[in-house]
Amino acid sequence: MVFALHETLEVHEIAAFKTICMTKSKTMKALVSDPKLQAIMQHDVDTSTRQLQELGAILTKASQQELTM
Repeated sequence: MVFALHETLEVHEIAAFKTICMTKSKTMKALVSDPKLQAIMQHDVDTSTRQLQELGAILTKASQQELTM
């Protein structure tokens, strides 16, 4: 699959936003006393981590594609 430059930049934007959200959830989880809310935040951290790995794989593919052009 060939990625256009704007698509690569959009994935970078999504990854940056997701990183900020995950950081906030990790930080706030330590400050929350309700166990249910902590569990929700931990689930968000786990999901965000997986999604960031997937976005990283897409960005790696895109950068390898740029090197071969």
